Amino acid sequence: MTLLRQRMCEDMQLRQFSPLTQRAYLSVVARFARHFGRSPAQLGPAQVRQYQLHLLSRQVSHSVLVTTLAALRFFYTVTLERPWNPQRVPYPRTQRTLPVVLSQAEVVRLLAASPGLKPRAVLTTLYATGLRVSEVVALKVSDIDSQRMVIRVRQGKGRADRYVVLSPRLLTLLRTYWQAVRPTVWLFPGRVPGTPLSTRQVDRICRESRQLAGLTKAVSAHTLRHSFATHLLEAGTDLRSIQLLLGHRSLSTTARYLHVSPQLGATVQSPLDLLDKIA
Repeated sequence: MTLLRQRMCEDMQLRQFSPLTQRAYLSVVARFARHFGRSPAQLGPAQVRQYQLHLLSRQVSHSVLVTTLAALRFFYTVTLERPWNPQRVPYPRTQRTLPVVLSQAEVVRLLAASPGLKPRAVLTTLYATGLRVSEVVALKVSDIDSQRMVIRVRQGKGRADRYVVLSPRLLTLLRTYWQAVRPTVWLFPGRVPGTPLSTRQVDRICRESRQLAGLTKAVSAHTLRHSFATHLLEAGTDLRSIQLLLGHRSLSTTARYLHVSPQLGATVQSPLDLLDKIA
């Protein structure tokens, strides 16, 4: 490891960045340096701008663009202590897209098609709790509190602990799963002894289950999180409660689910139809 890479690692550790963020930022800076064939310390805003155009020409996703600029800004402003001019390195416009949501019938098909007890337990936990995939794979057996019927989420996004509701049906499934697998520390252990299931393995489970269920919609772990929130909203749960369950900092983030549910829109009458009451 170079001294520069080591210093960036230490800078991120001091700010308590998650291991996932640290790996992502280091990967961005490494790719940036390889693109120009020079040390990133020898590059500057002009090269960052060129790299932006390069990524745009490759039509990378919006999230890749945002992560790339965030990592490079951190590297130059914190690790190298150089100024960063946002006018010379503009951020991409925020894309406002609606999340993919499964219907309740589609969720039933997906869970029923999951290939095995462990995959079914993973997918059911994702849907029943609305947790992020990183939070689900980090669950420990001791986090399942059957006495209080809650699940403890340790150090979720934003380094915050919280509790989510433990569904009785999920508890029954997890008990069946525990009796068959006997996990000791991690609720969903990975292939390597002593490590949890990886998020990549969960993505694979989602893809396989989707194919077996014959669903046409794209299905990921986050799709189940979106479906959890939307179905709660349609059932009459207030936004504030959903915000707390999802671990959102801002209520405006949770409010986007108001735009997803067709059932909520169906309860609103057009002003045109109200004219009949006057005529």
